[in-house]
Amino acid sequence: MSDLYWLSEGQTERLRPYFPNSLGVPRVDDRRVLSGIVFVNCNGLRGRDAPRAYGPQKTLYNRWKRWSDTGVFARIMTGLAARASDNKTISIPSRDITA
Repeated sequence: MSDLYWLSEGQTERLRPYFPNSLGVPRVDDRRVLSGIVFVNCNGLRGRDAPRAYGPQKTLYNRWKRWSDTGVFARIMTGLAARASDNKTISIPSRDITA
């Protein structure tokens, strides 16, 4: 069994409306890259310590940096919280609690 974290296809589809449009060049697999970013953040790692299964370290870092600087992650959190009945608190569990 792998200790890697993977967003499900359903989770990825739920997040997709918050992704910025690609500017001509298709992005690398969003599910793989976002799963890697979540894994790195939840485990307190540096991007360069991410397992190879998530793709190139530079891709993880570039996506994290670009989407952080442009507010994509903030929009994702705000958008998901707005769907909740109590949208005052936003949290992400550090581990998949359903496993």
